[in-house]
Amino acid sequence: MQLKFYPYNLELKNTFTISHGSRDFQPTLIVAVTDGGFTGYGEATATSYYGVSIERMQEDIQSLEPLLAENIDKTPEEIWELTWPRLKHNPFAQCALDIALHDLHGKRNEMPLYQLWGLNLENIPLTNYTIGIDSVEKMVQKIEEFPWPLYKIKLGTEDDVAIVKELRKHTYAIFRVDANAAWTADQAIENAKALKELNVEFLEQPLKADDWDGMKKLYKESVLPLIADESCIEESDVEKCSGYFHGINIKLTKCGGLTPGKRMILKGKSLGLKVMVGCMTESTVGISAIAQLLPLLDYVDMDGGLLIKNDIADGVKVYDEKVHFPKRNGTGVELYEK
Repeated sequence: MQLKFYPYNLELKNTFTISHGSRDFQPTLIVAVTDGGFTGYGEATATSYYGVSIERMQEDIQSLEPLLAENIDKTPEEIWELTWPRLKHNPFAQCALDIALHDLHGKRNEMPLYQLWGLNLENIPLTNYTIGIDSVEKMVQKIEEFPWPLYKIKLGTEDDVAIVKELRKHTYAIFRVDANAAWTADQAIENAKALKELNVEFLEQPLKADDWDGMKKLYKESVLPLIADESCIEESDVEKCSGYFHGINIKLTKCGGLTPGKRMILKGKSLGLKVMVGCMTESTVGISAIAQLLPLLDYVDMDGGLLIKNDIADGVKVYDEKVHFPKRNGTGVELYEK
């Protein structure tokens, strides 16, 4: 067994702004696990907001090399249970490793990962395309440059409803609104009334992650469905969200990969929650992993490859308002350069 690491700096097509910061580049780490003539690729982005660096992810995964070599013939789920006690402080690193092992597992078994799970692609959701906070003029420009039937609008300003009203003049697309925890319960209740009239489908994480009292009030009074993001990080959070949210948005990097992500999806569905998986502006490597889960999802935010200039891999691609799967095993990923 061999481990390799490929750090990249993904250049965004537009400055990406949400309620707690802006960026023009997204550092990311590709993990390659090779065994028996097959190589699996995984990815996790680095983010200072969560205290995650490329160097720390690489060091933490590298420290597991003897354990991985000894157990490489086990399933990804079995290896996850062995590595999680030593990586739970760094779920981003766990995610990159877990995705790489799933890709390797699919390639060994000569099947795309979704098929290995007994899933099919007959009825899968389309990703939204994210419009970050900007001047109204630039937000309109982004919509006009990328016509799409479904947009996620990042909000958290003093003029959120006015922004959506202006954007609505330029497209008939469905909007999803992500306030990134910027509102109070009373603001969210009032904003929801106006936004519903503007063909907004749901509100994502309107309140601070720990504002459960506010969410209880909002859940009772909101005229729009509510989707948890920052309030639903790990597996134990899913049950907490029931009765406070109508759905959950799972991030593989935050929960530790496909292994716990899949369990969170099934748990959410068992509680009657709508289920979404979101991205952290990953390249096609990470997006192709998310795509394997599409048959299980109600909504998906996997537009990372659409938001960057210098994608680093071939794999599952989104264009022509469809998701296109390559005829390859595992997650379907091939790096352009190694």
